[in-house]
Amino acid sequence: MTVTLVLVIAMAVLFACGVYLLLERSLTRMLLGFLLLGNALNLLLLVMSGAAGDPPIGKSSEGITDPLPQAFALTAIVITFAVSAFLLALIHRSWTLSRADEVEVDEADVAIRSARGESTDEDDTEIDTDADTGATPDDGHERHHETPTDERAGSR
Repeated sequence: MTVTLVLVIAMAVLFACGVYLLLERSLTRMLLGFLLLGNALNLLLLVMSGAAGDPPIGKSSEGITDPLPQAFALTAIVITFAVSAFLLALIHRSWTLSRADEVEVDEADVAIRSARGESTDEDDTEIDTDADTGATPDDGHERHHETPTDERAGSR
């Protein structure tokens, strides 16, 4: 096996694992999937840049490595870092507000999907409806994640 083939296989495994993790409901797994996709993209840029060449210091311009893929790789690293930091901040905010790391099912989306007649998975819905009226137990009430306020509110 050549080095390029090993990099292509590693890139394919990173892409597959990254996409799988992005499709999970856990925010932390989504972040890890995004990081894996960023690393796979960097490997793609490395493989697509071609064989290594001579450094750009010398008298002739033959055999010099093209610097554009390296610039793309550096840009991809910076963008991946920035988006990862933003996702980590969102995960932290979600954890401090609701103590949950899962993305919940949006009931409005489920209602639209069922109105269109598309099949819904039982694992995705998690909504109990009344057989006679079709109403959910929360109808008329907004859904909020409550934080314990008894200790914090009393100490002010």
